[in-house]
Amino acid sequence: MPIPGSSLPSRQPVLFLPHGGGPCFFMDWPETWDRMAEYLRSTQSTLPRKPDAILVVSGHWEEDIPTVTAAPNPPLIYDYYGFPPHTYQLQYPAPGSPALASTVCNLLHEAGMQCATDEERGFDHGVFIPFMLAFENADIPIVELSLLKSMEPAAHIALGAALEPLRAQNVLIVGTGMTYHNLRHFMNGSPATNQAAQEFDTWLAKAVTAPPVERNTQLLHWASAPGARVCHPREEHLLPLMVAAGAAGQDEGIRTYNDTVLGKALSGFRFG
Repeated sequence: MPIPGSSLPSRQPVLFLPHGGGPCFFMDWPETWDRMAEYLRSTQSTLPRKPDAILVVSGHWEEDIPTVTAAPNPPLIYDYYGFPPHTYQLQYPAPGSPALASTVCNLLHEAGMQCATDEERGFDHGVFIPFMLAFENADIPIVELSLLKSMEPAAHIALGAALEPLRAQNVLIVGTGMTYHNLRHFMNGSPATNQAAQEFDTWLAKAVTAPPVERNTQLLHWASAPGARVCHPREEHLLPLMVAAGAAGQDEGIRTYNDTVLGKALSGFRFG
C-alpha cells in the first residue's frame, strides 16, 4: 500500500552503508574515519531524487518478530559507552512516519509474516550516527525496522524481498552495519585477523555483486566464507546487508565503498 502522495515512475535504490564505530565521526581521531565520512556525505547526491521517506535496518535492534518504529518524533538512543560527554548531546531530529510503519506491516502481512509496531522506540546509533552525515538536514521521515533474534539469513533476505515494493513509492531502503565487526580485534588486531578481514571482504564483494540468484545463495552460506567468523563472531552487523539484498530483487549489487580502517577491510554496497 503506497504512502499517500508518493508515486514516481522510477524507484529508489537499496543501500548498505557502514556506520563506523560508536560516534567515531564526531571524535578527534585524525584521518581514521575520514574517508568513510566522506563516502557517507556523498550518499544523497547519488540518489535519483530526494526520498519521501527512509526505511532503515541497523545492527542494533533485534526482536522476536519484525518490529517497526511508529513514533512521529522518535528520540535518540545513545547506545555506545565510554565516550566523551559531547557525544551524548548529539542531535538528529528527523521525524518518524507512522504511515510508512503501517505500510511496512501491511507488506509483511501480505507476505505471510508477522509485524509489530513500537510507538516509543527511538533511533539507535546505527541510524543517527551515519545519517547525520548522509542525510544531514534530518528532514526525511525515517522508520527503523528490527532484525530478527533468530539471526537466520534466509529470514532476513525474505524480509527485504517483502519490502521491495516500497522502492517504487520513493522510499529509500537502507541497511547500516559493518562488513567487519569483531570488537575484540578491531582496535588491536594481529596480522592474522587483518588478513582474515581482507579475505572475507574479498569474498563478500564477489558474492554481493554476483547475479541475484547466485548472490542470495552465497549470502545464505556466508558463515562458510574465508574468515567469516573471525570478522563476525555474531552476525548482527552483517544481517542488514541480507535485508538489503532481499529488497534488491533482480537488481545487481555494486561495491560503492572499499577502504582499510585500523587494518580491517570494509565495504559498502548499492543495488539499483
